[in-house]
Amino acid sequence: MGGAERVISLLLKHLVHDYDVTLVLLSDDIEFEIPEQVKVHVLGKSNILKNKPPHSKLRSTVMFIRKYYKIVKREKFDIALSFLALPNIINSIIANHVSHKDTHTVISERCYPSEMYRKGSFAYRMAKIFYPIFYNKNDRLFSNSVHINEDLKSNFGIKIPMNVIYNPIEIVHPKQFKDTYDGQRSFKLINVGSHSYAKNQELLLSALRNLDNRVSLTILGTGNLKGHLKDYIQVHEIQNDIDMPGKVKNVEEYLLNSDVFVLSSITEGFPNVLLEAMAVGMPVISTNCMSGPLEILNDNESVDIPQGEFYQAKYGILINVNDTEALVKAITYFRENNDVRKKYSELGFTKAKKYDLPEIYKELKLLIDNE
Repeated sequence: MGGAERVISLLLKHLVHDYDVTLVLLSDDIEFEIPEQVKVHVLGKSNILKNKPPHSKLRSTVMFIRKYYKIVKREKFDIALSFLALPNIINSIIANHVSHKDTHTVISERCYPSEMYRKGSFAYRMAKIFYPIFYNKNDRLFSNSVHINEDLKSNFGIKIPMNVIYNPIEIVHPKQFKDTYDGQRSFKLINVGSHSYAKNQELLLSALRNLDNRVSLTILGTGNLKGHLKDYIQVHEIQNDIDMPGKVKNVEEYLLNSDVFVLSSITEGFPNVLLEAMAVGMPVISTNCMSGPLEILNDNESVDIPQGEFYQAKYGILINVNDTEALVKAITYFRENNDVRKKYSELGFTKAKKYDLPEIYKELKLLIDNE
């Protein structure tokens, strides 16, 4: 249930009104609604790449390429648009074998590559080799952050035309969030995301160790570090009320039952969940990670945040990555200042409306029609 899949599911709602749309999936793990007008091709079985050894992934990738090539050749698409690294590389390979007069290929990068792959040196080296080889075969690339495009250009040698189209969200109600915190109950924090290195929920747990037990935390999602997070709670004997209900569909209900949303990530592409929290009117705290939060919370105007301190940006609070002391101070500041929470609730909601689905779709349609 990742951000890219969510974005695709939203865009499909509008694409089907203007184009004949085919959706090609690597596996049949479908968590979001697909409009009935969309023709769907599934290339592999459920979890075909999950926790598989490299030789198995390579074999599956070869199978994907062959099946996808047959589909593209048969359907004669005008535009073949792909999201995420592996689909982008597959689309790039097809770009070299299908005449551009018939099919134009557009790829979409969704993460900040230098940070995403830095922890795994092998993955980083492979990205440095394969990105320029394959990505440059396409007609155009768009990402969801100006910082991603700059990283691709400066560090990965991408030379094709690049655009930025931010992630859309759906705002179907007026501001829903009501600030009910009165100091008489626990101050409720919430985080939503996969339990992974990039999302860094351990930062939140570290902050709780330095806060009194009248601060509670809900972490939605699951992932390979879920066990590690639970072990951390036990080892450090964190007394705060912590709820980890796993993967849920009613995220909005959890958001509306909390006081502040916290994005703790080390790296992001463009954090949908930060926008979704703002879209219901929640005040937010976010790490100033690459990329996305600065664009969302401060109109991409650079800030210099001293270690251990937080910054009151235009639409929320920013802290440095992995800065426990700053997070403790930011949480305490929000808890003790009702007027500030309410101010950011209003400002954040106003900002989120700029990313409403119809507005973002106009940009994608313009890109497609001009390709």
